[in-house]
Amino acid sequence: MNDYTNIRLDKTMYRADKSFSQQLEMMDPSDRYTGPLGRLDAFQRQLKRFDIKVGGAASDQIAKFFATSDSAALFPEYVARAVRQGMEEAKALESILASTTVIDSMDYRTISTLEEDMTLADVMEGGFIPQTTIKLRESLVHLYKRGRMLAASYEAIKFQKLDLFTVALRQIGASIARSQLKDAVGVLLDGDEEGNDNAATPFQIAGTSLAYGDLLTLWEKMGDYQLNVILASPDMAVDILKLEQFQSTAAGADFQKTGKLVTPLGATLISSSAVPAGTVIGLDHRYALQKISAGEVRVDADKLIDCQLERAAVTTIAGFAKVFPEAVQVMKESL
Repeated sequence: MNDYTNIRLDKTMYRADKSFSQQLEMMDPSDRYTGPLGRLDAFQRQLKRFDIKVGGAASDQIAKFFATSDSAALFPEYVARAVRQGMEEAKALESILASTTVIDSMDYRTISTLEEDMTLADVMEGGFIPQTTIKLRESLVHLYKRGRMLAASYEAIKFQKLDLFTVALRQIGASIARSQLKDAVGVLLDGDEEGNDNAATPFQIAGTSLAYGDLLTLWEKMGDYQLNVILASPDMAVDILKLEQFQSTAAGADFQKTGKLVTPLGATLISSSAVPAGTVIGLDHRYALQKISAGEVRVDADKLIDCQLERAAVTTIAGFAKVFPEAVQVMKESL
């Protein structure tokens, strides 16, 4: 087993079947370390090996990655991790997912469930036991490729500190997450594929403007599901916050101190421009939506190593499918 200080690194470690980090872990398993090194993963130990500091006031310059051919091989993984961190910091998408499935192909069929009666009735001896049928859908889940092109002159940025460059990469990740949230909202509203017949059926608010009674109607339409997330367009989120029922002193003080929105009817309120104007989506995040991801964040490793940035794509491929359509209800200002 190689010690982490003499592992040979090169761009051939960026393969389709295993990520760079996965291969590093195979070559240098983290579970054999204790103490300070045991708190690092294999990639972080390589940063330590080459004394590359990517954060903090004492962070290194981008040029530090390209001091040797081995350390240059770490740069694409650093980029991917910073972008992924930005995606993870965008909490709105994670707040509406029931599950995330990672696949290693571009073809995926999710499941559908058929159940005549969810009630667990008393079954007499020899009697019929109600069944739930789980089967694969006929249509494939549509996967979307989202990403950004990194374009920069290495000569212009090689002396830039890595902490600031990380901020820029995290912003790219946040932008990708916003695009994915828009894809997810499209599935919640319009269904995941033609023929699946799982588009939402919106209802219109009762009056000319949003009232507390409309939120109660949304809550009622959830039926046996729990209304635990309200995803609203910015204009409707403001209308919700203006309702007298959500203007208590305690709620206002918490919003002013933490920036967290009040929680109508116990649900988390998320305001997003991904939701069409005049629209409120109520959902039970435990059962509503599945994310299908075709691998992790991808980078043009060859270009980032050989061309030292200049122009390289950072992409991710993912799609969404409804799990239980009844766990999603939609309210609109006008139909």
